[in-house]
Amino acid sequence: MTTLDNPRDNAVEQSSDLTPQQRFREVRAVTDTLASRLSAEDQTPQSMPEASPTKWHRAHTTWFFEEFILRSVPTYAVFDERFRYLFNSYYEAVGDRHPRPERGLVTRPGIDEIAAYRRHVDDAMVDLLRRGALGDDALALLELGCNHEQQHQELLLMDVKHLFSTVPMSPGPVYVERGADAPAESDPLRWRSVAGGVTEIGAHGDGFAYDNEGPRHRVFLEDFEIARRPVTNADWWEFMADGGYRRPDLWLSDGWTHIRNTGWSAPGYWRFDDDAGWTTFTLSGRRPVVADEPVLHVSFFEADAFARWAGARLPTEFEWERAAADVDSLRGELLDPDRCHPRSTGHLNGGGAMIGNVWEWTASAYLPYPGFAPANGAVGEYNGKFMCDQHVLRGASAVTPRGHERITYRNFFPAAARWAFSGFRLAR
Repeated sequence: MTTLDNPRDNAVEQSSDLTPQQRFREVRAVTDTLASRLSAEDQTPQSMPEASPTKWHRAHTTWFFEEFILRSVPTYAVFDERFRYLFNSYYEAVGDRHPRPERGLVTRPGIDEIAAYRRHVDDAMVDLLRRGALGDDALALLELGCNHEQQHQELLLMDVKHLFSTVPMSPGPVYVERGADAPAESDPLRWRSVAGGVTEIGAHGDGFAYDNEGPRHRVFLEDFEIARRPVTNADWWEFMADGGYRRPDLWLSDGWTHIRNTGWSAPGYWRFDDDAGWTTFTLSGRRPVVADEPVLHVSFFEADAFARWAGARLPTEFEWERAAADVDSLRGELLDPDRCHPRSTGHLNGGGAMIGNVWEWTASAYLPYPGFAPANGAVGEYNGKFMCDQHVLRGASAVTPRGHERITYRNFFPAAARWAFSGFRLAR
């Protein structure tokens, strides 16, 4: 049995009008909705080692509730003991696990058995919640599990997009049908002044937050300016036209080595066609690149090079959070299962929204805040063990579930990663 000490070090109950049972059901239903558009064949493959099959996401999020809550209930009957090995992700304290790069080789259990697994766990969880049988620590784990599943809803769509982009057909597969967006007026690049000084950073403790969002602490910032909108595709065209991918003076050493080794010459999913011009792969298939949409699927290396080319820089995560606090009521595009794609910067509440549309790279390495200590037990492995060779992104994206976003959220990826819905904005 896994020991879970102080789960509230990782999660606090979310302030919400929903009961825990309603919250659980709502989150689980979103995953089912996202998966319902995919065939069994769509849900099984793994297009790269960093991605996971859809059916694995569905099972792993179910495993989380079974492993960390239900296994401690004496009357609970485990659905299948083999799943403890198959669907563990990285929790060493739980035991051995199936290698991540081989998840796409697991043809069985199939999607019907995984659906049965989800129903089995859901029925057991709902029964406990109906009876009020979960104590405070278990309810904290329930909220952590719901947020964990929301993370995997975004990952599921990222991974499906990458998978579909590899299909050698024209036209390729479409996850969601949608019409072309109406033309929007391009939002010019403008700057907002932000006063520096001593400011508090991190979660307030008045709602759910991951452990890496605290402890809240003070930092000193110089006065700075931040762009009112993210960098757009039109901006990126100018960078490319000026030889941005061919100029070593713009790149960090590792970034220059990476693009030389990979041959990158445009953002992820972009392709140039003599007839169609620049196109990009979306969850609605391959579409023309829209000039006034935020640039998407760029790495930290690319964002840093562009900032240098533009005579600016990336904001630190502390500058980003300080600036976002002034516009925290504004939101850009968040997950809409009938869209799953950013909108133009002209739709971003006058260009002021900093949360939504694209995750935004910052200049900050992913490091612990002063006084941070991971929780004891397996849930302590959730975030702290990854604080090495990663960079922080802030905000949220067009596939981030609604209600999962906040200004203190610290997303993180390696510098070369660009399959996330990642963009950036400039600072100076």
